[in-house]
Amino acid sequence: MTSFADLPDWAREDHVAALSAFLRICRQPEILTRPGPHRMASAQANALCHDALSAAEAREPQSARRFFETRFTPVTVSSTAFLTGYFEPEFAASRQKTQRYSSALLRLPAGFTKVSAANRPSSWSHALPYGRRSGGKLLPLPDRGAVMDGAFDGEGLELAYLDPVDAFFVHVQGSARLRLENGEVMRVGFAGKTGHDYTSIARQLVLAGEGTPEDFTMSGLRQWLADHPKRIDGLLRQNRSYIFFREIEALSPDQGPIGALGLPLVPGRSLAVDPAHISYGLPLYLVGEIPGEKGRPTRISRIVIADDTGSAIKGAARGDLFVGSGDAAGQQAGDLHHPVSMTVLLPNGLASSAPEMGARGQ
Repeated sequence: MTSFADLPDWAREDHVAALSAFLRICRQPEILTRPGPHRMASAQANALCHDALSAAEAREPQSARRFFETRFTPVTVSSTAFLTGYFEPEFAASRQKTQRYSSALLRLPAGFTKVSAANRPSSWSHALPYGRRSGGKLLPLPDRGAVMDGAFDGEGLELAYLDPVDAFFVHVQGSARLRLENGEVMRVGFAGKTGHDYTSIARQLVLAGEGTPEDFTMSGLRQWLADHPKRIDGLLRQNRSYIFFREIEALSPDQGPIGALGLPLVPGRSLAVDPAHISYGLPLYLVGEIPGEKGRPTRISRIVIADDTGSAIKGAARGDLFVGSGDAAGQQAGDLHHPVSMTVLLPNGLASSAPEMGARGQ
């Protein structure tokens, strides 16, 4: 454990903005009671959210700061946690397949089923968390290669069609704004996945001797794919994980995309975490130096909220910061892969009983 007085730049933080981001969780306080490493009892969660609302109604920076300092205990996760960034891209797309727009984003297939110990066939790997019920049987979902070969053809699952490289990056980000040929904008977000193992194609390129990790930032990877169009198909198949999408119609243009909790993400305040190590809904405090506008180094010392996740986010000392929407956010996200100090703010009463983070003090 540490103290708020020991957190760098804590007094300079915009606690009002941080509290506003946390209040999204309090619209659904049951988020804090989900099974996980820092699960709260319903009465605890309701009391915490009652105090959050009271602090917000005061409309004073001191009230917001006092809420965090009196209701939470800071616990160090790691002094060298790995932080990356993600964003909501905007791409040209079509509702019809064309020569230019040939790669489809797919809806969830009929019969999509979450697999648990209660319904998992004995022959299945415990690593497969999803399946498809068809003809009274639970069947494994196809991997990316099988989908690319037409496993879902004829089922009418296509939401929209994109350039294949653009479609890949929508899968990486999990959400996007699609600008259709008629000028209409469609928002799409994560709906589910096949559950097959995720493999980083950037890492595969490094292992194949095509470059260094520094070469394969988001922009570097995009350039490599543009320069090697005949190798795209084979490379994508190495990542067996495949994501399904849904059209999101209830968002205003100024709202962020929907994250794993069903809540709009907040630029600079929403953090994707591994929920096996950091429970959803918890605030964290990040300190470090990250790329800002035009790549200039910018110091970050900020409360963020664990309200999303991603296939590549594994372990306690790992976070993915949502930085916004559009090209500028995309550049910042692509440049962000930096060590930061990560501290989780645990609700009082949980700090002493919470499991070890697994990276404490590193």
